Amino acid sequence: MLGLAITTHLYPRLEAERYGAGRLTKIRAQAVSGPSCRAVAERLGVAERLQAAAPHGAGQSASALVATERVLASVIEAVIGACYLHAGYERTAEAVVEAFQPEVEQALSNPVDFKSALQERLAQRAEVVAYEVTAELGPPHDRTFEVRASVNDTELGTGRGRSKKHAEQEAARVALDALEPTDAEA
Repeated sequence: MLGLAITTHLYPRLEAERYGAGRLTKIRAQAVSGPSCRAVAERLGVAERLQAAAPHGAGQSASALVATERVLASVIEAVIGACYLHAGYERTAEAVVEAFQPEVEQALSNPVDFKSALQERLAQRAEVVAYEVTAELGPPHDRTFEVRASVNDTELGTGRGRSKKHAEQEAARVALDALEPTDAEA
């Protein structure tokens, strides 16, 4: 429901037929990502509501759970599903688009796909990037990943993130910052 509502909202704005479905897919994915769901959950006070509704004695474990991106994103998706069952598609889609509007605007004005940008830059040099998870830190419900981006075993950048995907994006961003501009960019 979340992805459908945002895609339906974005499609006419992006002129997807003219610019291609790939751009729509990337912007939609950023707008409904885990960090975006967490931001919406925080704006709506979901963590506080869950803590208040937690059984007596579950204080610290409830606090730890609602502090994680994965839990907040799952709760937001569950709430959207419940709204859909209660109010139907149209009303729920309107509320979803309204709730995620800041994330949609951020994705439109600052699309984040450092991995693709790095891959394109390296392709100009006939090089290919490889990503390797170098560490997994923290308990399973609150994991942080460290990733290394390299070309031919030469490290270009490292990144940390709450998922492997986010850590790879950060490593790619660091690598892009470290690379010298190509002739086409200079």
